[in-house]
Amino acid sequence: MTTTLFTDGWTFRKASAAVPVPVRLPHDAMIAETRSPDAATGNHGGFFPGGRYVYAKEWLVPDDAGHRTHSLLFEGVYGITSVTLDGREVGTSDSGYREFAVTLGDIVPGDRVTIEVHVDNTDVPNSRWYTGSGIYRPVWLESVGATRIARDGVHVVTRSIAPSGAAVDVTVHIDGEVPAGAAAAVTISRDGVVVAHEQTSVPAGGKITFPVTIRNTQLWSADHPDLYDVRVDLSVDGDPVDERRIRTGLRTVQVDARHGLRVNGETVLLRGACVHHDNGILGAATFAASERRRARLLKETGYNAVRSAHNPLSRSFLDACDELGLYVMDELTDVWLKHKTSHDGADRFAQTWRADAAALIAKDRNRASVIMYSIGNEIAETATDTGVTAARDIDAFFSQEDPARPTTLAVNLLLNMMASRGSSPFESENYAGDAGGEKKKSKKRPKKDATSTAANLVTAKLGRIMELASRLPAADKASRDSFAVVDVAGYNYAFGRYKADRKRYPERVIVGSESMPGDLPAIWKRVTSVPGVIGDFMWTGWDYLGEAGIGAWSYGDDPGSINKPYPALVAGPGAFDITGLPGVPALLAQAVWGTSNTPGIAVRPMDRQGQRANRSPWRTSDAVSSWSWRGFTGAADIEVYSAADEVELLLNGRSIGRKKAGLRVDFLTRFRTTYEPGELVAVGYVQGVELGRSSLRSSLTPSLTLRPETTTMAGPDDLAYVWIELADGAGVVDISAADEVTVSIAGPATLAGLGNAATSTEESFADDQHTTSGGRALAIIRGGIASGDVTVTVRSAHHGTATLRLKSEPEDAVHTPTPVDPSRQTEPADLEETIS
Repeated sequence: MTTTLFTDGWTFRKASAAVPVPVRLPHDAMIAETRSPDAATGNHGGFFPGGRYVYAKEWLVPDDAGHRTHSLLFEGVYGITSVTLDGREVGTSDSGYREFAVTLGDIVPGDRVTIEVHVDNTDVPNSRWYTGSGIYRPVWLESVGATRIARDGVHVVTRSIAPSGAAVDVTVHIDGEVPAGAAAAVTISRDGVVVAHEQTSVPAGGKITFPVTIRNTQLWSADHPDLYDVRVDLSVDGDPVDERRIRTGLRTVQVDARHGLRVNGETVLLRGACVHHDNGILGAATFAASERRRARLLKETGYNAVRSAHNPLSRSFLDACDELGLYVMDELTDVWLKHKTSHDGADRFAQTWRADAAALIAKDRNRASVIMYSIGNEIAETATDTGVTAARDIDAFFSQEDPARPTTLAVNLLLNMMASRGSSPFESENYAGDAGGEKKKSKKRPKKDATSTAANLVTAKLGRIMELASRLPAADKASRDSFAVVDVAGYNYAFGRYKADRKRYPERVIVGSESMPGDLPAIWKRVTSVPGVIGDFMWTGWDYLGEAGIGAWSYGDDPGSINKPYPALVAGPGAFDITGLPGVPALLAQAVWGTSNTPGIAVRPMDRQGQRANRSPWRTSDAVSSWSWRGFTGAADIEVYSAADEVELLLNGRSIGRKKAGLRVDFLTRFRTTYEPGELVAVGYVQGVELGRSSLRSSLTPSLTLRPETTTMAGPDDLAYVWIELADGAGVVDISAADEVTVSIAGPATLAGLGNAATSTEESFADDQHTTSGGRALAIIRGGIASGDVTVTVRSAHHGTATLRLKSEPEDAVHTPTPVDPSRQTEPADLEETIS
């Protein structure tokens, strides 16, 4: 098989538009749409409209087309999709997260044909978060001969680990003709050194399993993410006809009630983050650079695991998890048989889940990072016989297709309890759906004022309500049958059950599949003390678009419910905001897990002094890591997050006090002092000895400053993140400064996105002009096909102009003499050249 990145040379238009525009994939069609209060996605999708779109590309059929079969592999298209070749439909997809391949059929060498991809995402909302629209993940052109290795036809399993080496099975599936004289060979290497080589003839059935022993094995784990290269060669009578390469790690995974989770025989506790699929100001567009950046920042902050929410992770994100060392719980879906939004996939779930699950498993089965599958999230119908039967069928499918990985089901016990009593928490005023897809009008109930104090108080206590409700006997009754189906019971917002349930069900293995960030101190006490509890996943590790305002605080008379009105856009609960800045949840996590010796300092916003705060249970503090409050006076409320015994706070060298810290105060120590500009220092002590210190400084006179995270882009599929900051000469950002900035690009690059982390805005991330928030904005620059210097110029209304030089340095389109698996191909190739 030859595999070519097929993302260049496309055009794009709305279905209603006559003139297309050039576009390079991946591309999110929704992010540039105009938001409005009456947009059909509503609060779920950040008030974006749906739409219909057409992508088109002319393709010169290669000369070998008469002897080879050509297909397109789509990693993800959001919307009901039809692929046509010269107007003839050659493939369809009805799942926004399923990889799918389309065979191009009868084509004539030398002809120039037109490929069109029609995407219909008009029926919204079809999700509880921002989905994007269009071809948001990469596309690959595949070319295969009559005898070939099947797509995803190489499967590597580590059977056992012993001092003598790792016993590994490499299974190869051959498609097409299997002539006499067909032979296959497996070569395994590490850092270019061959460690194993086996070969054999191909049997008539086309399936071969190579038992291989690898000596001096370097095992994969999150702490030591060592990878091996596996190459499979297929030949006929000694002539090579196909080759496949993958990278994988060698490791074993086991779960049981006594030892919990073991990786390579060692007990592991999951310090987890839930992550949605969007990339913030890029929208849903999936770039390897953006996915790796998210994984890297989470890893550096102390997370060792991610849970995909609530759909399969991209190949690029999994690449990063394999290479950087992050355990992955990859999740199938948020919806089974009952609707959560008006147009979600509940009506077709019974017909499509096997295809979705098969695609997920095929993508993940060689991933060292993927240690567990979640078969669904908050599927309330698992409280019923129908739901339990569905759970049993889905779990059996996963166990049959990939027995090397355990399964879980993320259950919200409160929602299951409601479902067991015949009520649906997802019914809206105007819509309810059943498994048969029958749409019904539900009785309208009188609305209550969303700004009322009572509503805001209920919202603030929602997390506690869910946790307390989960302890009821009815909650156990509504979840025990579905938990019995899977290998690991996933508890959403129900950590109070862990100890009692382990006594009641001594063989149950438990994971906190979703939790409030502020509950982490209480949760981690249980994770580290209750046998069989294997870890916790915070909602969320990275902020996301849609579900607008669920974790955002409001003030005064502003709406305080979890469903914020337009122009709310961002959810708000992330340990990292959508631009990649860590916040209080990250500081708390580092303290609880002991992954940092340095105290974390945060200050409650002084520009909100005297205003009533409408809190969100998904964000326990509105404090930010800044001591720059120009023009503000009065009392400052300071939070210090530390695992030390005590912390001392100093302001301009004067001690404000020394107080208890660490476990005794749930890792949060509070101080109050009169604000004055200067330096704020927190010092942590263990048994009287300094453990570490950190500081915040006030900004002096700010000016416009550009701070790149990297200065070189490796071609058109690479990105440079450039911080636009209102900062002084020492780089201290003035959080109270605000300005409007305009970005222009000269040279072989384009502006991929511009925005900030504000949870509510009417500005577009697709424009070249944006305001700052908290003294910052972020520009994302996409490299070009050509090499050359790139000049980024940013002009502000009040803080001057700044210029930055970057370089676009595309890598050679052909880096290896052999085909590579699309999950490993990251070169920004000229897309009309083939890796061969």
